[in-house]
Amino acid sequence: MKYLIILFSTFLFVACKKEKPAASQNTAEDSLSIVKDSSNTHLSTGTIDVGIISFPKEIKECSCYFAKNKADFEAEKYIYADDAGKTAYMQLDGQRTVMNLLSSSGMEGEEDLSKEIENENYKITVKAKKIKGDEALLFQGSMTIEKSTGETFTTPIYGACGC
Repeated sequence: MKYLIILFSTFLFVACKKEKPAASQNTAEDSLSIVKDSSNTHLSTGTIDVGIISFPKEIKECSCYFAKNKADFEAEKYIYADDAGKTAYMQLDGQRTVMNLLSSSGMEGEEDLSKEIENENYKITVKAKKIKGDEALLFQGSMTIEKSTGETFTTPIYGACGC
């Protein structure tokens, strides 16, 4: 009888010990994954959602591509890419968006880069300064996104243009 009480007590003690840490670990993992997902894939502005894109397959030669900062650029988490000619690509409000480049300057070794991009729903303005120039020119600046409904959002950008 004495062994039965000791065995039962040990069983209860072990069962209670295992349950508490497991519950707290699951909660921590859930909240970590939510934070990780929201910070790594979108710039949420409340009105304009800017998502991370993979480099577009349509771009074959010269291009410009930007991330929101140097760390994201090095991790290839781009928010914008264009073919340095007539077409730009972004993920806006959950949709892959293809837009026309209206004007672009700064690719020829100039210090300032500017681009105007537009489609029926968005108008994008890029303003950046050259920070380094080798094969690809590195730029840092800002991008302003304006929806046709009037909402605007400006984000810092870091990226490259080259062939």
